[in-house]
Amino acid sequence: MSTSYRVAVIGGGPAGLAAAESLSAAGCAVQVIERMPSIGRKLLMAGRGGLNISHSEAPDHLLARYGQAAPWLAPTLAAWTTDDIRVWMAGLGQESFIGSSGRVFPTAMKASPLLRAWLARLQHQGVLLHTRVDWTGWDASGGLTFAPAAGRDVLPDTLPSPFVADAVVLAMGGASWPRLGSNGAWVPLLRSHGVEVEPLVPANCGFRAGWSDILRTRFAGTPLKPVALRFADHTVRGEVVITANGLEGGALYALSAPLRTCLAQQGQAELILDLRPDLTEAVLATRLANVRPRESLSNRLRKALRLPPVAAALLREAGEVSSTPHALATRLKALPVMLTGPEPIDRAISSAGGVAQAACDARFMVRAMPGVFVAGEMLDWEAPTGGYLLHACLATGRAAAQGALQWLRETRS
Repeated sequence: MSTSYRVAVIGGGPAGLAAAESLSAAGCAVQVIERMPSIGRKLLMAGRGGLNISHSEAPDHLLARYGQAAPWLAPTLAAWTTDDIRVWMAGLGQESFIGSSGRVFPTAMKASPLLRAWLARLQHQGVLLHTRVDWTGWDASGGLTFAPAAGRDVLPDTLPSPFVADAVVLAMGGASWPRLGSNGAWVPLLRSHGVEVEPLVPANCGFRAGWSDILRTRFAGTPLKPVALRFADHTVRGEVVITANGLEGGALYALSAPLRTCLAQQGQAELILDLRPDLTEAVLATRLANVRPRESLSNRLRKALRLPPVAAALLREAGEVSSTPHALATRLKALPVMLTGPEPIDRAISSAGGVAQAACDARFMVRAMPGVFVAGEMLDWEAPTGGYLLHACLATGRAAAQGALQWLRETRS
């Protein structure tokens, strides 16, 4: 660029860092503002399980994971594919591999080496990274205002308040895991400037089931695997875990959106569990018939089907348990669990809602605020776990940066 545009990126998570990388590579003077004591805290948390950064499935299947937001995100995801992410990681010295499930991980199976290399690249490109700084909005003339956050007494010399930026990229996340930085405090601020923001709600979350004291005290923390979950016309196979309040786990997270909608409309949602998805009902009935009926329920399930004691407890939770092999097999293949609500958003892996599609143009610029761009979980989309969350955060961060560059060239040249 012939002119070094000044761009402020608010938020030091994956979307913000992706935007800062693209902008600084194009010659912009970029400052990243993060209110937490360090950069990338949520990325590091995600890396505790191996940093599932994307998924290798076919592009049309991957796009479908974004549900109603798929048409909106399609150009962005096409511009930053799984292969692009793997090449980008390799450029940072972090090779990747595709696991048996199709998920993409760094070979190191950690987030910290990738984050260190990424931050080193940003600093080499001249990006200024500020931590413990609160963004508080705009002043009357449109300048960004900041305040020292906990642990800091004064603002950095390069970041006066108000600060006049040529463009701004907002990437502050949704409202899940607020202790890592994304608390949704930006929602009323943007709404006060006429920006349409859908309510932030939990996604990829556990759900409450109102267990009995017996099940809660004896089986909280017990996994169920493999299990198939069915709700309406959705079926997901995987693993769930019994919690003190209900259920959580990857298979359930994939049903978050339809379950949340049903709960909001009806106050409850009946989830159907198949405790032996690998066997037909007829096979279950035959095996159960070969065990003496006078055995306890737990023993019958263990000897005939290798089911753990929690299976018997779940059967009892659902009502009277028939002792006949056929009826028992039928119940094991379609065990109802009544869900009463999602767990709070601060315990969710991610959140849905955010800046509405109608509030942004194709470049992710806020229509009501020219020069302000939005990326990551601040936007109104959701996806299941499996690499889709990080993929879209990285992709929208880059897309918002490219949108800002295009707008700057059109309006400030």
